[in-house]
Amino acid sequence: MTIEEVIKSTVKMDNAKKVILNIMYTQNVLQDHFNELIKPYDLSGEQYNVLRILRGQKGNPANMCVIQERMLAKTSNTTRLVDKLLLKDYVTRNVCPDNRRKIEVLITQKGLDVLKELDPKIDAHEREFAANISPEELELLNQLLEKYRTQ
Repeated sequence: MTIEEVIKSTVKMDNAKKVILNIMYTQNVLQDHFNELIKPYDLSGEQYNVLRILRGQKGNPANMCVIQERMLAKTSNTTRLVDKLLLKDYVTRNVCPDNRRKIEVLITQKGLDVLKELDPKIDAHEREFAANISPEELELLNQLLEKYRTQ
């Protein structure tokens, strides 16, 4: 289905506008599907992102700055996200012994367990959306999107 059909537009659009609308619409479709996957776990996409970042630390704590700079959504309130994960016992938060102004966050076993349960579902989600595209097209799409957002 073309983006014009999706938004029921009868007006001719230039390709620059169509690309932006296509990206925005596709992001919404992906996000809606992803949110349905994580909804039973009482997680937001941003909370899931924080857990993935912390798992990537391989047992080492991360401070709030590290988490913030690795977030997909740079406008996320990292402190609020960590607070919510703390309430679910998915992370711990401690004052750094070397620098008392620094807060270190570490994923708990419970946090690792929820990611382990979600991993195959997320993998299936990614494969489902990539099913109509060849490996070469996926590589090209990644290259084009990276090139597109470079200003």
